Amino acid sequence: MALQEYARKRALTRTPEPAPAKPGRPGPSGRLRFVVHKHQARHLHYDLRLEHAGVLKSWAVPKGPSMDPRDKRLAIQVEDHPLAYKDFHGRIPEGEYGAGLVEIWDKGTYAPGPGPGGETGPAAVEAGLAKGHLDLVFHGRKLTGPFTLIHLKGRGPKDNQWLLFRRKEAPRTPDAGAPTEADPPGLKGKRSGRPPSLKALGLFDAPRGPFPGPLEPMLATLVDAPFDRPGWSFEVKWDGFRALAVTEAGRVRLVSRNGKPLDVRFPAIAAALAGTPSNVVLDGEIVAVDDRGRPAFQDLQSAQRAGDGRLRYYVFDILQVGGRDLRPLSLERRRQVLTRFLPASPVVRLSDAVEARGRDFFRAAAAIGLEGIVAKDLAAPYRPGERTRSWLKIKARRRQEAVIGGFTRPRASRRYFGALVLGVYRGRDFVCIGHVGTGFSEETLKDLDAKLRPLVTKTSPFATPPRTNEPVTWVRPRLVAEIEFGEWTAEGLLRQPAFLGLRDDKDPRRVEREEAAPGPSPGRAAALRTRAELVHLDKVFWPGEGFTKGDVVDYYAAMADRILPYLKARPQALNRHPDGIAGPSFFQKNLTQDPPPWVRTVEVASESRGRPIRYLVCDNRDTLLYEANLGAIEINVWSSSLPHLDAPDYVVLDFDPLETSFEAAVEAVRAAKEVLDEMGLPAYCKTSGATGLHVYLPLLPRFDYNQSRELARLICLVVNRRHPDLTSLERSPGKRRGRIYLDYLQNRKGATMAAPYALRPVPGATVSTPLDWREVTARLDPAAFDIRTVPERAARRRDPWRDFFKDRVDLAKALKRIERWRLESRRR
Repeated sequence: MALQEYARKRALTRTPEPAPAKPGRPGPSGRLRFVVHKHQARHLHYDLRLEHAGVLKSWAVPKGPSMDPRDKRLAIQVEDHPLAYKDFHGRIPEGEYGAGLVEIWDKGTYAPGPGPGGETGPAAVEAGLAKGHLDLVFHGRKLTGPFTLIHLKGRGPKDNQWLLFRRKEAPRTPDAGAPTEADPPGLKGKRSGRPPSLKALGLFDAPRGPFPGPLEPMLATLVDAPFDRPGWSFEVKWDGFRALAVTEAGRVRLVSRNGKPLDVRFPAIAAALAGTPSNVVLDGEIVAVDDRGRPAFQDLQSAQRAGDGRLRYYVFDILQVGGRDLRPLSLERRRQVLTRFLPASPVVRLSDAVEARGRDFFRAAAAIGLEGIVAKDLAAPYRPGERTRSWLKIKARRRQEAVIGGFTRPRASRRYFGALVLGVYRGRDFVCIGHVGTGFSEETLKDLDAKLRPLVTKTSPFATPPRTNEPVTWVRPRLVAEIEFGEWTAEGLLRQPAFLGLRDDKDPRRVEREEAAPGPSPGRAAALRTRAELVHLDKVFWPGEGFTKGDVVDYYAAMADRILPYLKARPQALNRHPDGIAGPSFFQKNLTQDPPPWVRTVEVASESRGRPIRYLVCDNRDTLLYEANLGAIEINVWSSSLPHLDAPDYVVLDFDPLETSFEAAVEAVRAAKEVLDEMGLPAYCKTSGATGLHVYLPLLPRFDYNQSRELARLICLVVNRRHPDLTSLERSPGKRRGRIYLDYLQNRKGATMAAPYALRPVPGATVSTPLDWREVTARLDPAAFDIRTVPERAARRRDPWRDFFKDRVDLAKALKRIERWRLESRRR
């Protein structure tokens, strides 16, 4: 294909793509080059481009190349691209051909196999393209080994369909990149050469601006088991001090996780970074390595004092370079910049990563005694200060940070102290998790004793003072220890603990018991017994947190008993997100295709459509999981139920903060509760799962929507008259002037609201959660109720709305109560 077709499809004055040029020169030593672009256009796909005859022969590969010979991937040949396109990455503007983000997924060189007539080099490529059979050997970072492209002649309207696959004679390498004892993972990451220029890095799609402070690292969530997943990378979990490195105006700063300076304590690391250009921010871990090259936390403090060359700074992320903020970019893109930018140094090393095969990597890491691994979603941005499910840590050895709350008298010949009394914070309470009396050298005992004596206090810092085997001396909880242990006892104490060292990079007040959450494997959902067909469970629905479609199915399976009472017999509008919250979504009221026979539906007349709408009705667990499989993250229901669809059985007051604070919404809800209590009307509160709060009043289904809406309007009117500076009934945001909007207009036939316990398609995977009124305070955090925490909450406490349908009131009696209350208020 000629480059005229490339130019015809593009408005090159409006797109950053390179313009057609004269055929380019071949690579060094005549080697042919290739690039694979990851293209997030209307649909995510990958583009394979091979250098040939001065252009890039190009194929769109919808599912991307695979290293597994069993995977035959469709490859659709598209127009030739200029040779300069091999270095292109950036965002093609909306409205232009191929609009979306283009990233370099892999690049390198390739060698063609012998042609059909024995041709070699470029002649073999030419002959193979003409014949429709092209053998290649790739030399890239991800794409390696022998591959074949075969033309599927006569397939498709343009006869442009090929198959791309790795040849079977290539050995499968499930352990490729997995660590070995001779070559521990990440210890081979020394770089060479000068860092590229900013122009060469091509960071025009990264926003400009000064780096905001203070610096906070992104955090990982502990999960219970390793997993395999395409699109994820796996690194060593380094056993040291987390440190952000900042270079500016010729000075290097090392900053700990809690903002403390580390450059004075680790001058060797700072010196090794001195040659890094200004305005760079790196994220990594300072570790001490033993004589076999493995990280050893116990040796970190002695290596720091001795300065004996055992210190390393393993870098795994880059957050800023040359005034460009890289945090919004994907991890895959940031790693590309980091691998090209990190300078050569025996002290500063790249923390290497393998992709997709986390189980093999974990087994190899455990076999050589490493602490564990970290799994990272390659599509995720960097989220400073957040503990998300885009980064997951899996430990091979159990570790727990603990705050020292006291020490016991030594026994026998031991000097200084016997054991440390350890605790963690549970909310505001400091609770004991046991004692540790092993892991100390004579030097460690002396050093710890010197640090503990100034902290001695007469009173116990624990909420409940623990019993100890020896007399105890209490200390103020200021020192954080790293503890290795066997398991947790039923009483919540550490079994077989051993002291590893002190950590001064952690805030004691933020030390809590760390418990592993389930990993992101879809296996649990896939194993559910249900009539609903469950497919594509590993599809990521929340890119920021890593939650999948399988997690949605798991959630609704676990919460079915809680949510079904609020769904039964109610028509629903399905808020479908087939590709997750970052993809397109749509509301579906009318079921145009027949659902399975066990799914209940109801037809409701529609004046606007002229024909009835067929609604889904969720009466059982199987239907709930059927909805989840459709990508219906959010469950939205009518406020009336069969057979009384014209008579709602509750009214809803929606408290939306919009441009004001959530605390103001809480204040407005408390004001409404005060009014409703005075009127003698029952009220139930839940989080919206997004930004606001909902208050429900249960009703007997005896009156129509207009009458029930009038009740809601009267209540909102009273609340607004009592609190005009806090609330507003104005629909126009411009007229509210920062006040809470009291919305009663949701109470109309056909309107739907997120049901109690429904997930919401918003970042954080939050849940619209029923609350006890004692929880509705200024300390209420709606983000605390999410896809993981709500099932745990449900397992340990009863439903705060368990009496909801028992408390239904007659609307006529409710209006009489309001009138009686108004008369009494006037007399007062």
